[in-house]
Amino acid sequence: MDLESVFRNNKDWITKRLDNNPDYFTNLAKGQSPDILYIGCSDSRVSAEDLMGVHPGEVFVHRNIANMVISIDLNVMSVLEYAVEHLKVNHVVVCGHYFCGGVKSAMEAADLGLLNSWLRNIRDVYRLHKKELNAIEDETVRNNRLVELNVQEQCINLLKTAVVQKAVRKRGMQVHGWVFDMATGQLKDLEINFEKILNEIREIYDLGV
Repeated sequence: MDLESVFRNNKDWITKRLDNNPDYFTNLAKGQSPDILYIGCSDSRVSAEDLMGVHPGEVFVHRNIANMVISIDLNVMSVLEYAVEHLKVNHVVVCGHYFCGGVKSAMEAADLGLLNSWLRNIRDVYRLHKKELNAIEDETVRNNRLVELNVQEQCINLLKTAVVQKAVRKRGMQVHGWVFDMATGQLKDLEINFEKILNEIREIYDLGV
């Protein structure tokens, strides 16, 4: 795709929006009040708004390689703080996707330069679940299971933060783990039992907020 076509597409998009609602952009400029913070992967095949069928202004979105929630990543932590404290979202979603290049790379013995330190966090997830993953013979199935486990661990990382703990306790905000299957287009709720997990780790990560 050449850049000129991008601007042509933009003009077409504007026309379609205004045809449906002459006040669309006027209303869009008034502000945002999303109900969901979506933390997803930067993969160009995975568009958050498209797969959820939502419009601009309805979801606050953060994307990075392999949908990671790393405590020393000021980018994701700033997005989390703003979405929870200021936008008052009621749901925080971590959404991974099958056939994730970041997860696949983390399963391979290769020097990827700057990416090494980022992917090490996924390798840490693999280490935590090594017994289960090594028992899966099919490489694709094993990689996709690591995608699911990585989503689970990033949700747990969310629950370790003060801002999430406070919002969960004070106003019932919820954390969710999803996976998008790009081979079928299906969005899957992993239905993670966070209460069971938290019962095992609460005494370590409870910040008393």
